[in-house]
Amino acid sequence: MKSPKLLPLEKILFSQGFGTRRHCANLVFAELVKVNGDLIDDPDAIIPVENLSLEVEGVEWIYHEKAYIAFHKPPNYECSHKTKHHPSIYNLLPMPFVERGVQCVGRLDQDTTGLILLSDDGQFIHQMTTPKKNIGKVYWIQTAEPIQDHQIEHLINGVVLDDDPKPCYATFCEKKDDHQLEMTIVEGRYHQVKRMLVAAGNQVQSLHRHAIGNYSLPHDLIEGQWRWLNQQDINNLYSR
Repeated sequence: MKSPKLLPLEKILFSQGFGTRRHCANLVFAELVKVNGDLIDDPDAIIPVENLSLEVEGVEWIYHEKAYIAFHKPPNYECSHKTKHHPSIYNLLPMPFVERGVQCVGRLDQDTTGLILLSDDGQFIHQMTTPKKNIGKVYWIQTAEPIQDHQIEHLINGVVLDDDPKPCYATFCEKKDDHQLEMTIVEGRYHQVKRMLVAAGNQVQSLHRHAIGNYSLPHDLIEGQWRWLNQQDINNLYSR
């Protein structure tokens, strides 16, 4: 039987993004930390991390060795710490996520809404973003002009963008009504969906990412909200 993982409380708090090691120790000394409902005053106390529930300064927090987060991005936010014209999505996340270094798994333009993933697991970020894994990103597109059948054919057969002679393709493309399109891509080039639509003879009026792999944005996750991904959610991300 595998032994439970045990860590000092100070190290647990540090790993979860509650500040420097000294600050985490001071939180414990100040009796601001509960472990599974019990007040702990020793930062060196050895704690099993499995099914660990913390309460830090009155805020409940479930221990996760690595952070895997789904976030519903609202419009007019940038997916960057160093923003240019709009506030950062990191302003909408709990500070421990920022402190522990979660990063966007790919980015959405400031005017694009929908599903974005965040994680502090570098291997996971790479697997989700590399085209080699063939993980589809599903977009709902409102177009400026009525959609023509030949435009859909063009997107599926491949369009050439102005900065790369290599064509990029939609792995799925379906017209929902005269101005609505559902399209799946596996790459993540700069402004790719918008540029593909222009290359096909149309323009994006609005853009929303609905799903990654077989994981769809939860219907009850409103703009600006986040939630932890469970193991089944992660498995769905890798599904095609």
